[in-house]
Amino acid sequence: LALIHILYLAQSQQTRSLLSVFEEDAGTLTDYTNQLLQSMQRVFGAQSEMGLATQQLSQQLLDYEKKNFAMGKGDEEVITTLQKFARTVEELNALHTDLANQMADSMVFPLIQFREKDLTEISTLREIFGIATDEHEASMVKYSRLPKKKENEKVKVDLVKEVAYTRRKQHQASMQYYCALNALQYRKRVAMLEPMLGYTQAQVKFYKKGMELVTKKMDTFLSSVSNMTHNIQAQLDSEAEAMRMSQRELLSVEDTVYMPDKDDDPVSRSLIQKSGYLNIRNKTGLVTTAWDRLYFFTQGGNLMCQPRGAVAGGMVLDLDNSSVMAVECEDRRYCFQITSPTGKTSMILQAESKKEYEEWICTVNNISRQIYLTENPEAVAIRLNQTALQAVTPITSFEKRQEGSPNPDRAKPGGVHCSAGDAPGPGASLEPEDLIAPGTPIQFDIVLPASEFQDQNRTGGRRTNPFGETDDDSSSESDDSLLQQVFAVRFLGSMAVRCGDNQEVIYEVMRQVLAARAIHNIFRTTESHLMVTSSCLKLIDPQTQVTRIHFQLGEVLQFAAHQENGRLMGLVVEDPDWSQGDQEGAPPSYSAFVFESNTEGEKICFTINLAKEIVEAKKDPEALAELMKSMPLTNDGKFLLLEAETGDPTNGEGQEDLESEA
Repeated sequence: LALIHILYLAQSQQTRSLLSVFEEDAGTLTDYTNQLLQSMQRVFGAQSEMGLATQQLSQQLLDYEKKNFAMGKGDEEVITTLQKFARTVEELNALHTDLANQMADSMVFPLIQFREKDLTEISTLREIFGIATDEHEASMVKYSRLPKKKENEKVKVDLVKEVAYTRRKQHQASMQYYCALNALQYRKRVAMLEPMLGYTQAQVKFYKKGMELVTKKMDTFLSSVSNMTHNIQAQLDSEAEAMRMSQRELLSVEDTVYMPDKDDDPVSRSLIQKSGYLNIRNKTGLVTTAWDRLYFFTQGGNLMCQPRGAVAGGMVLDLDNSSVMAVECEDRRYCFQITSPTGKTSMILQAESKKEYEEWICTVNNISRQIYLTENPEAVAIRLNQTALQAVTPITSFEKRQEGSPNPDRAKPGGVHCSAGDAPGPGASLEPEDLIAPGTPIQFDIVLPASEFQDQNRTGGRRTNPFGETDDDSSSESDDSLLQQVFAVRFLGSMAVRCGDNQEVIYEVMRQVLAARAIHNIFRTTESHLMVTSSCLKLIDPQTQVTRIHFQLGEVLQFAAHQENGRLMGLVVEDPDWSQGDQEGAPPSYSAFVFESNTEGEKICFTINLAKEIVEAKKDPEALAELMKSMPLTNDGKFLLLEAETGDPTNGEGQEDLESEA
């Protein structure tokens, strides 16, 4: 993990910012070196102006402290030494004579060599690093455009190899560049001290006569300076060797480390801070858009963005109470949208990998809950995400509660298939993956197609009356209906399931639907009327009286109420169109629906169970007569079960967008 962290650290925005500081330091050092060299060349070439030249040199040595190098840490000894050298130069100002040859060898040449070798190397490596960075950015742009739907495996493999190659090339160039910058911090100290050391030694040797008093004070000082330069050189050699070893180790890793979307580490869902590169979609015209790759990070409750070359980032969006969700966008992978609480501001971002994509969504979701304001935000985030994981983790059994229904024997979930004394169904031993396929999408609303809406409301058409009142031209099916009961419900969600004969699938769908609504902050629901008759189930819009969905009783295989939240109930139906498939003998398909009612869900289950009993009793007139004797009837001969739970259908306004209490 530390190795991977170091590999990707080379591309982080913090490293880029630190790199700009080193580059600024190198530029300042170049300017100062040129100035210092000019001063030494003036000393070398202008013997008649030796006094003036040495005075300027002394001033230049003192100016080293005033240059404010960005990486000036550790230069205190150099500054102190240069100050002592400046005072020495002033004392020796009156004794300078023709020392051209010695000055050329011991003073001018080392500094020229430092400038032409070390500083020129920094400039060359900087250009190589810039070219490698541009090639990597270009390869990432092409990789980000990789389509999701019609994916060309060969193109994908070529792009992945290109990204890996450019990353390795950029990493190698950055390692060489960084090593040179680090070494420059040591070499600049030697380069500043060595010319002056040679200059002073030459002066002492050549003008020793008359300077015995001075040299007695200088011998110890010059010896300490020589030892200091040797120590700095030894540190440089040790640091350079360590950097070479690290470079060899880092460059020996597999190419998969450089490949995008190859991170096998688990997703961390309890993050409250996140940073990294994202692609952001910007609108360039009325219908045209462009994607930019920028560095994003979170700070407190804000989403920040730091453009390239900027010293600090700026706020992009306030994440408090915001919403985040995955979106499909322009055939790009790993896209998600962040929307402000008011809904007026939103942005679409694209992550580099699936792990980054999931972690960004979880982090924004955690921040939107203002977890970062708590005393221990990490612990709160972990606890909340553990709760969310428990909510979506499949379980194999629920404790069954037998009391609380008008008729406990009939109100048992899916009672038409198993009674109180029956053994568990064949699906009781199924694994959770056998109940619902992993990654199955969830539908949170029932949208009626426009064509079907027009068919139900065409002139002369008939709308469903949820209260059992019939017109004169009612069909014979409605007249023969012995049961019509209406319940006010709110549709929470539906999923395709694999099993139709196991009650556990209903509880699992309830858990996943409620967990998905909580994770994605979906709390608004629409109230509908669920009509249970002796032949079918209908979900009716209370405002338009349009049937949203219709099931025959024979299609309803399982139904059950939640045993902890009695207002939740669900049912499993068999798709009536499954047998029309092209392949003979294809397995049936099932769907599970979850509702929240204004009454106990067991009452709805009891009514559905009674409707199925009526269907069975219709086959035997004597059994139907016995059943009608055991139940109270209305004046028109229908079964009387409960008081009506819905008001006037014309007063359906205001029932839309209710907030689910589930």
